[in-house]
Amino acid sequence: MKESKNKTVVITGSSSGFGYLTTLTLARKGYNVWATMRNSETKNSLKKEELLSIAKKENLKISVIDMNVNSDESVSNAIQSIVNVDGRIDYLINNAGYMFVGITEAYSIQQAKDQFETNFFGILRTTKAVAPFMRSQKEGLIINVTSLAGRLTFPYFGIYCASKHAVEAYSQAMRYELAPFGVEVSIVEPGPFGTNLLFTGPKEDDQEVFNAYGEHKDVPHAMLKNFESFYATDEALDPQLVADKITSLVEANKGTRVERVVAGIDYGVLDYNDKVAPIQESLVKDALQMGHLLTIEK
Repeated sequence: MKESKNKTVVITGSSSGFGYLTTLTLARKGYNVWATMRNSETKNSLKKEELLSIAKKENLKISVIDMNVNSDESVSNAIQSIVNVDGRIDYLINNAGYMFVGITEAYSIQQAKDQFETNFFGILRTTKAVAPFMRSQKEGLIINVTSLAGRLTFPYFGIYCASKHAVEAYSQAMRYELAPFGVEVSIVEPGPFGTNLLFTGPKEDDQEVFNAYGEHKDVPHAMLKNFESFYATDEALDPQLVADKITSLVEANKGTRVERVVAGIDYGVLDYNDKVAPIQESLVKDALQMGHLLTIEK
């Protein structure tokens, strides 16, 4: 197992779901975890106190810091504060996000921008803030939590899928471009889990378009209710599985971390990834003659 002492982890979206579970899992492994969240003194104050109470009880190294991934200033200030205290950042886990589920056409342009602001540009902000420190260290790991919806497209998830597809492409490019500096980028693709993510998005703004869909406008809601029923069954998977997959990447040796890890029900994405990987590698290695970007600099 990788030596965790004095290794600093930054996790976004730590107030619930995968981020919350990963914070506790890595802290219990001995890592120094900075759990970031919005509104840590107001809306999420109870989650902050809960994490700090567990940390105190179990003697874990957890710090909670307010960070809004939608704000350049908030991200820059939070990351600089962490570096000022710990001197470095070894792992960045981009987990923050939310989900639009509805009639894709009925979402306004502003709503689509809002979805991308968190799910895509939020990851750009944190990565741009952390990458310079990792490059100077000549090591580091960035894990971007996407979704099966970053590889497949689900009806009525159009805006969300688009944001996750964008993160997949960005992550792949950054994996290549940071490799010469000893910095790794990996992607974790969860399937459906009962983390309430399905119910975090807003209703469609364009009611005229929404109503024009007639009886079809009720399909997204029915789909959500089916997912909710599934999460209540014994067949539903424990979200801890995703935290464990993230932890496995963190604890893997440098240079051995895979590009993509699927967690949970995969709907064929495991096979999809296996088939696409050699095509992608051939593009970089053979067509572009950039094979050196496929190997992490040690």
